[in-house]
Amino acid sequence: MKLIIIIGQIAFIHLFLFLGMGIKMVVSVPLPASMIGLIFLFIGLQLGWIKLKWVEQGAAWLLAELLLFFIPSAVGIVNYEEIFNMKGVETVLLIAVSTFIVMGATGFTAEKIYNRKRSFHK
Repeated sequence: MKLIIIIGQIAFIHLFLFLGMGIKMVVSVPLPASMIGLIFLFIGLQLGWIKLKWVEQGAAWLLAELLLFFIPSAVGIVNYEEIFNMKGVETVLLIAVSTFIVMGATGFTAEKIYNRKRSFHK
């Protein structure tokens, strides 16, 4: 039963991706369609049109499995010999530094949200 709920919530989240794709086709906006969809999902959540429980388990699953979405691109880098020349070393170093920055910012944000939720429930 839980799996069906998660699949349904992921499908609901994907509706916002399709909404973003539709808007991107109609209006030339310099944002990816997925970001446009996320903005509409965020607005819906903030205005109370969408209840958090409608997307919470599906979003948690997507976040838990996020690393799997990056593995194909990481493996694909190996196919390019240019990565191993001097420009490649700079590129790999840039990717490593930016990855650590993103991981740190994500961890910091998650900790702040967790502490806020914990203090709110006390």
